[in-house]
Amino acid sequence: MQAQKEKTTKIKPRNEFVTELMAKMTIDEKIGQLVQFTADGTVTGPKGGNNFVDEIKKGNVGSILNATNVKYTRQLQELNLKSSRLKIPLLFGYDVIHGYKTIFPITLGESASWDMEAAKLSSQVAAAEAAASGVHWTFAPMVDISRDPRWGRVSEGAGEDTYLGSKLAYARVVGFQGNDLHALNTILACTKHFAAYGAAEAGRDYNTVDMSERVLRETYLPPFKATVDAGVATFMTSFNEISGVPSTGSKFLVNGILKKEWDFKGFVVTDYTGINEMVPHGFAKDEQHAGELALTAGVDMDMVGGVFLKYTKKSLAEGKVTQAQIDDACRRILEAKYDLGLFEDPYRYNDEKREKETIYKKEFLDGALDVAKKSMVLLKNNNNVLPLRKEQKVAFVGPLVSDEATIIGSWAAVGDRNGYAVSVEEGVKKLITDKSKVSFAKGVEVKDTKRDMMKTALDNARSADVIVAVMGEFENQTGEAASQTNIDLPGIQKEFLAELKKLGKPVVLVLLNGRPLTLTWENDNMDAILEAWYPGTMGGDAIAQTLYGMSNPSGKLPMTFPRNVGQVPIYYNHKNTGRPYLGAKDPEQKYKSRYTDSDNSPLYAFGYGLSYTTFKYSNLKISGKTLNASGKIKVSVDVANTGNYDGEEVVQLYIKDVVGSVTRPVRELKGFNKILIKKGETKTVSFDIAAEDLKFYNIDMQFVAEPGSFEVFVGGNSNADLTETFELVN
Repeated sequence: MQAQKEKTTKIKPRNEFVTELMAKMTIDEKIGQLVQFTADGTVTGPKGGNNFVDEIKKGNVGSILNATNVKYTRQLQELNLKSSRLKIPLLFGYDVIHGYKTIFPITLGESASWDMEAAKLSSQVAAAEAAASGVHWTFAPMVDISRDPRWGRVSEGAGEDTYLGSKLAYARVVGFQGNDLHALNTILACTKHFAAYGAAEAGRDYNTVDMSERVLRETYLPPFKATVDAGVATFMTSFNEISGVPSTGSKFLVNGILKKEWDFKGFVVTDYTGINEMVPHGFAKDEQHAGELALTAGVDMDMVGGVFLKYTKKSLAEGKVTQAQIDDACRRILEAKYDLGLFEDPYRYNDEKREKETIYKKEFLDGALDVAKKSMVLLKNNNNVLPLRKEQKVAFVGPLVSDEATIIGSWAAVGDRNGYAVSVEEGVKKLITDKSKVSFAKGVEVKDTKRDMMKTALDNARSADVIVAVMGEFENQTGEAASQTNIDLPGIQKEFLAELKKLGKPVVLVLLNGRPLTLTWENDNMDAILEAWYPGTMGGDAIAQTLYGMSNPSGKLPMTFPRNVGQVPIYYNHKNTGRPYLGAKDPEQKYKSRYTDSDNSPLYAFGYGLSYTTFKYSNLKISGKTLNASGKIKVSVDVANTGNYDGEEVVQLYIKDVVGSVTRPVRELKGFNKILIKKGETKTVSFDIAAEDLKFYNIDMQFVAEPGSFEVFVGGNSNADLTETFELVN
């Protein structure tokens, strides 16, 4: 995607310009830059008791949240510039998570593509549309690693794995920001939530996090560091505490790791009222104290809470904060505005003609369709029920079969739902010209337990060759403040599936959901299961084209699906324990690390996903049996397409460090390669392994690779069973 530029007034270099501007600013004007209030758009908490228009008129606001479209943002910018003595522009921020108008699959679904170009494209399109609508700044990517599907915000992230999550985080920042923030189709990205928000106890949103520094650094921080390496412009602190310290007040996290250790040059914003919430956390005695803790920790902007505005000048007079801290925060924010070109022209993102021409471009919709198809994960396909054939008579049923609202998912920005998003019914009707071959009936609702619609749907199904049930969750059952203890299909959907199964016809389950669900009964009883996530604006087309074989599913799970919620948290890269359970073959069945009422293994493993074709792995080779600190070894494997369709396969490389100064996971993803293999073709896939790939935090918290034995696993999911070994030597 080409950078869009325009002619603007030339001004002095950034450092010189910002230094001269700050020399003219009063303390009140500097503090004002540290303040963000929300407009009248989507809110995720209290507005903080402030009239944002009045505060703009007083010059007390540096940024506005939730103001969108060219006309409205121009009005607010004009109001601001009339009041601003030094004509400092506002920065407009909005949650553009997986699309602005053209909605791509939810981030978890997009992550199932294991496709960095797809993730980059999604962010590029989101940035282009948002920038054309007057938005300067998004609060994405969310890079929180999470192993708990009860947590509703898993829908916004990349899943459970640090390596995959880091690659996707980097790609998304590049997508949003490009290589030039001055371009008119890029926006500031914001890495969130710093840090470890995805490890909330019991999967309950905003809940406590407690972990060792080793786990924090090895598992949860690498995706954040990847975004710093990608040049991300801003960071957001998380709601949670870590080891008793709320992230918004953590000098260790913000000033220590982010700004000093990683040398982050951008600015840090809190999450919504994050400063205020340090009072109920029990970390601050009152809001003034909370503001002092946040500024001292390294926070630069107060989202919505109004604490910096109310108390920072008083805290400065009392010696609780310093002029240098205020100046540093102000400078970082002004530099971001400079990078966007707002000092050259505060209205450069306010072009109504460009807005109209950019929104819902055909190329954007085509991109959303392509990424949605890449995100589909085929979980089961007994007897090759899929793909469907156009000559078959198919009964499409289920509460979401005609849905145009839930299909685009939560955090869908200003994406149009009813009337614009493509439903499964609409997508199927585009493909099947003989309408006698398809029927559509809901049968049941998502959560309602009424059964009055079931008869019509069952009657349709009786006369069909194949039944396709489109089921799942409402979009607001995932996302922020949407944690659940029950992750089964809600309502009486499972009861309806049982009635469908009694008809003796093949039943295909299509899932629209934002988290891993517990699908043990469905796996045992359905003939095929297609995980479609919330696939976005073009979701109905993507699902229809996948069901009818125009697209061969190639997605792989970015997160483990448990057998039941009692296994949660469950993830592939766990530790072995001193009493590992070896399954039914284990001679000791009692005193092992196991459940007595369920197998330890998940229903669907991380990295798992089927295809309409089949792949055979063979001939695993390793170029050497020893690796030194400065060398590399090459691992190669042959992958043959042994089925009847061309298909893409994600070839995955896992490594196990057999013995360490601290215990290591049973295996860790260290590489993957998504390749297209035509039917009958064999391709050789290679990976390089270097000592850098083997590093971890040792017993002394040094980040090193320890000499010793390593096992290599290669295959199509985290249970890959082709294996080799090598030694790392000094």
